[in-house]
Amino acid sequence: MTEQDHILQHGGTIAVVGLSPKPHRDSYRVSAYMQSQGWRIVPINPVAAASGAPILGEAVYATLTEAAAVEKIDLVNVFRNSEDVPPIVDEAVRLGLPALWLQMGIRHEPAAAQARAAGMRVVQDKCLMVEHRRAGS
Repeated sequence: MTEQDHILQHGGTIAVVGLSPKPHRDSYRVSAYMQSQGWRIVPINPVAAASGAPILGEAVYATLTEAAAVEKIDLVNVFRNSEDVPPIVDEAVRLGLPALWLQMGIRHEPAAAQARAAGMRVVQDKCLMVEHRRAGS
């Protein structure tokens, strides 16, 4: 079983780093879809967290660390630029989170290697929604 298949079959709660409150943004559309498929969404967005307004009906956290203190996180889904990935991976590794998904167009080999070395399952440069639909999960 591939890392991708394992993640898709063992769903649960997704911390979405960079989740926008704007419905036209990919992060919002992908997260709304995953939520409609029974996955729990935990928005991570420091600007939105400061406003106190929920995204997709969920409380927004400024950091993964804040979210992990309250929520059990099964997957970190990243909607940030590739160069922003290393500190996200550092935080996920520190928290002992099980899986990392870098959305379409996002790759960072050293950070992915660090995550794998820490025992995380890693997928890069793929859309979670597209792969979920393709797998018929």
